[in-house]
Amino acid sequence: MKVSRVQALILSWVALSLSACTANREKPRDEARKVTVGTVESKAVTLTQRYVCQIHSHHHIEVRALQAGYLEAITIQEGQAVKEGDLMFKVIPILYQKKADAEGAGAKVAQLEYNYTKKRYEEKVVTQNEVLLHEARLAKATAQAELASAQLGFATVKAPFDGIVDRLRHQQGSLIEEGETLTTLSDNSLMWVYFNVPESRYLEYQSAKIDQHKDDLKIELVLANGETFDQPGQLGAIGADFNHENGNISFRADFPNPDRLLRHGQTGTILIRQVQNDAIVVPQRATFQVLGERYVYVVDQDDVAHQREIVVQNELDDLFVVKSGVHVDEKIVLDGIPQIRDGEKLEYKNRQSKAVVAN
Repeated sequence: MKVSRVQALILSWVALSLSACTANREKPRDEARKVTVGTVESKAVTLTQRYVCQIHSHHHIEVRALQAGYLEAITIQEGQAVKEGDLMFKVIPILYQKKADAEGAGAKVAQLEYNYTKKRYEEKVVTQNEVLLHEARLAKATAQAELASAQLGFATVKAPFDGIVDRLRHQQGSLIEEGETLTTLSDNSLMWVYFNVPESRYLEYQSAKIDQHKDDLKIELVLANGETFDQPGQLGAIGADFNHENGNISFRADFPNPDRLLRHGQTGTILIRQVQNDAIVVPQRATFQVLGERYVYVVDQDDVAHQREIVVQNELDDLFVVKSGVHVDEKIVLDGIPQIRDGEKLEYKNRQSKAVVAN
């Protein structure tokens, strides 16, 4: 039986395929399982937490009219910096102006009556009781005049502290009601930055007994344009109560603002950087997940791999800070994890006895 050229080619291809399969099956086991094992070590790491924040002036008030009347004078401009005691507004209170005039006149009359009665007493025309009566009337009239003058003084609005004036709510000549807002005043020399911290993070901070004055805790403020504010912050206060709707508690960080770059109402991001010494870390590539839990392969003294669950405390760029599950000096598989089965004895190359994490 003759074999055609095409059949000969097919038979040759089949023979080569069988030969290749046989060669693959005969590969040594150590070449098929190229894994890398390293030793778990501890190191100092910097943990960073990010929180959205609201920026407030440490002094921010509404400047209101204490008396009703016409807005006679506005001595400030929007955005102007004022000093404590500077005149800001002057209101003409029609009612209190007339009252002050009347009470002042009444005090003058009482003074004249007292002077006349005292003179008559010296001439022994009236009794001492008459003098005492007019003296009491003079004291009452004087007090009423001073009260009216004080009420009239409320028409002059002065800056209670150094600050920056916001938008003017009324123009000169406007009729102002008592208690009506004229503008707002902000002292931006120190800014209070508020942010909400989850309960779990709050407990971590409390258990670590964080001291914001130490070098192991740094608070930074990232502005809306992505730039970091050039002044460091300090933890100023922690709220008294948790918000039961979201499980957060309010924190406040204080930032000096010498150049007045920050303004009331801005937003940003707080970065809390905390140094944790002797933290157990493993490379993220050395872990795998099963049903939402994270595991590593731990290699025992007999070079047998055992699957072990770990609890991750924090996540860094390419590392996991491990809360529990592995210990320092234990060996774990770094690479080749998909090839390994639990309980399998490993044959590996490039065994590392030094740190598994490079700086």
